[in-house]
Amino acid sequence: MYAAAAQGFSGPLGSTVRGTTAVKSPSDLARGWSRPLLLPVARLFSHIGLGPNAISIIGLAAYGATGVMIGLGSLFWAGIMLAVFGPLDAVDGLVARENGMVSRFGAFLDSAVDRYAEFFLFVGLMIHTSSDTDGWGWWAPLLTLSAMSGSLLVSYTRARAEALGFTCNVGLLTRFERILILVVGLIFDLIYPMLIILAVFTHATAIQRIIHVYRQKDAH
Repeated sequence: MYAAAAQGFSGPLGSTVRGTTAVKSPSDLARGWSRPLLLPVARLFSHIGLGPNAISIIGLAAYGATGVMIGLGSLFWAGIMLAVFGPLDAVDGLVARENGMVSRFGAFLDSAVDRYAEFFLFVGLMIHTSSDTDGWGWWAPLLTLSAMSGSLLVSYTRARAEALGFTCNVGLLTRFERILILVVGLIFDLIYPMLIILAVFTHATAIQRIIHVYRQKDAH
């Protein structure tokens, strides 16, 4: 992601906390193996004059459209759209590095856009589940709200920790896993299993990160 690009991917990777080497998250691993696939796309965008910030905004618009499709009940196509446009999260960073356009503002914009993108998806899910006919009743919006708040807290805990000088590259459900779960849940119409997984494990991830930072407090 662009935020990682601004750090040159050097942040917490390979750092140590009390003598233990930090392990790469699935997001970092996915970024590594997807780079050869996404690099041609990044170069194409560069060729037509699209900068990383513009790509971030285009991605946000695509997430907004996906949220609308979810709200309208077109879950399968929303999942396909999310699978297609989700990788733009990584493409903007590649464009920035390939063209020497990495900037602190770009990293900040990308982080803000990512939060809005998730918000759009969950608003769509809130609208969709508000007309629940599967007998979930008030559990439907509660699950959606819990999943949304957990997702935002996962991102916030890392951003705040790293702003204070801690490493926080840990967690069960990073953004990569959350988007993957959303794609699968939407395409196969597994809305409630998807929401339960997100509601439980996003908060578990946020707590995991809080504990991880707590263990570093004496070193700072």
